Amino acid sequence: MWLDSLKIAIIERDADKMGELFSDIPQFETLEDMKSAHSLIKEAMVVLYELQDETAKAMKQIKKNMEFLDSTQLPKQGTFDIKS
Repeated sequence: MWLDSLKIAIIERDADKMGELFSDIPQFETLEDMKSAHSLIKEAMVVLYELQDETAKAMKQIKKNMEFLDSTQLPKQGTFDIKS
């Protein structure tokens, strides 16, 4: 069950689900299950690193877009309002 859930999370690239599964890794009864889990965990880590890189790139692009939008705005005129 756990192995199947991890396979699905990897295919769907669901980082939240992978995190949940990693926080509750069961004891495996057979060597074959242990080997499968090891391979799947390695693959999940690859997917997580890819998602991390994609997020970093998206954040950089958003920052550039915000800087561009800020540069196209008219300068703000300050007001000098003294109340006595």
